[in-house]
Amino acid sequence: MNKMVINHLDKLFVTNDAATIVNELEVQHPAAKILVLAGKAQQEEIGDGANLTVSFAGELLQNAEELIRMGLHPSEIITGYTKAINKTVEILDELVEKGYEKLDVRNKDEVIKRMKAAVASKQFGQEDILCPLIADACIQVCPNNPANFNVDNVRVVKLLGGGLHNCTIVQGMVLKNDAVGTIKRVAKAKVAVFAGGIDTSATETKGTVLIHSAEQLENYAKTEEGKVEELIKAVADSGAKVIVSGAAVGEMALHFCERYKLMVLKISSKFELRRFCRTTGAVALLKLGQPNPDDLGYVDSISVEEIGGVRVTIVRNEEGGNSVSTVVLRGSTESISDDLERAVDDGVNTYKAMCRDSRIVPGAAATEIELARKLKEFSFKEIGLDQYAIAKFAESFEMVPKTLAENAGLNAMEIISSLYAEHASGNTKVGIDLEEGICKDVSITNIWDLLVTKFFALKYAADAACTVLRVDQIIVAKPAGGPRREQPAGMDED
Repeated sequence: MNKMVINHLDKLFVTNDAATIVNELEVQHPAAKILVLAGKAQQEEIGDGANLTVSFAGELLQNAEELIRMGLHPSEIITGYTKAINKTVEILDELVEKGYEKLDVRNKDEVIKRMKAAVASKQFGQEDILCPLIADACIQVCPNNPANFNVDNVRVVKLLGGGLHNCTIVQGMVLKNDAVGTIKRVAKAKVAVFAGGIDTSATETKGTVLIHSAEQLENYAKTEEGKVEELIKAVADSGAKVIVSGAAVGEMALHFCERYKLMVLKISSKFELRRFCRTTGAVALLKLGQPNPDDLGYVDSISVEEIGGVRVTIVRNEEGGNSVSTVVLRGSTESISDDLERAVDDGVNTYKAMCRDSRIVPGAAATEIELARKLKEFSFKEIGLDQYAIAKFAESFEMVPKTLAENAGLNAMEIISSLYAEHASGNTKVGIDLEEGICKDVSITNIWDLLVTKFFALKYAADAACTVLRVDQIIVAKPAGGPRREQPAGMDED
């Protein structure tokens, strides 16, 4: 189910992405902040699974409260939780699906199989359309050594209008602005990039020019024109057909660019400019002048097209070693597009995680129920009070199937008990099929989760819960007395 979040700037978010929700909330309570930090750590480490981290840590703390009420000391609970998480890591390794240890990261079907669950958690029902798009985009920019895969190389451009079936993928970049001059289409061209803008450069010192006659005034204007033309001609002579400017484009410079049939693009963001250089293989030059042949980039085609009423410049580079690809997302409203973008981000992050470690475990709550069952058995073998903490840790895993069942409108207790029954009889891969509302083998429904996502999410959650349990007092340093007086305007702290 989606949440509607309104942040401190009154911006509206409609999403179920835990990382976004947690980022936009202004959490005041210090203990809650620790859980938020665990969620953010998971988001930075894997890029997916922040929801599991925060929810599971919350469940652990709720169960710890019950244990404290029963009379256990927090240190005993921490010992139990630590034993339980170490045992969980051991059990997780046993649950890894055999035969999937090695992955060809360029095999689209294998990639989609691992990515499907992550994308479906954000956009349920749309994963069959989104996953092939994301997989294609990632495979295009995957370097020779997949461990060096950079998430930043898969860009997302959101354009209003159309629907999900209009989404496309471009090998290269999509810039959300029009070309500056009248030339709107160039194919197989060399590109010169100037970061400092294309204009007559002003001198750093002030200068005064005395002009005595009209002829001198004419000559002065002509020399300026001549200088600009000389610079633009030098660029044209180097073989470049496209000029990209990182700042303003002067009118006189634009006039000469038109005369020499040069296409002019303006990219004001320096990050976009860097990505453009990466796509084309160009070097950004600071000063306008004749570029070296090595500094020029190459594109297959640059064209201005209209998509949904917005003019965009599409830079395609399909032949040269393409290092950036763009997913063009279409949606009827901004919040839909934003949510689609989050699903794409999750998919791309999952791809990066599978480049690192491609082992998979059953999804759809099958892994969690099996972990709960095995940990319960483990708790019976323990002596001492920490066995109660281990049993509660095992119980916390039930939160996953419970949440899944409730979101799908099913009876949570029935689902959990039938899952336990199936797993007890040896069917360790049985999870929930949300569409039919029954328990089903995940190898039939093809729902797999990455081991690394689960591993880090559970580890961070247990660490966060133990950190909170170790605290016995919260001391907040706040100035005593009434509210602070406002300082008179124009005065600083000193």
